[in-house]
Amino acid sequence: METWQIIAIVVAVFGVVIGNLMLLKHAAKMDFKVPKSDDNEDKKSPDE
Repeated sequence: METWQIIAIVVAVFGVVIGNLMLLKHAAKMDFKVPKSDDNEDKKSPDE
């Protein structure tokens, strides 16, 4: 294997790892909103 191929593989691996860490950090800041559950709709029969 040539040197430039090894360097390209190492750069690609570091790119994937750093990208995943940045995505994880960004996802930790997100607010996941829970939708309001309407109890009346859950109790309706299928005929209504």
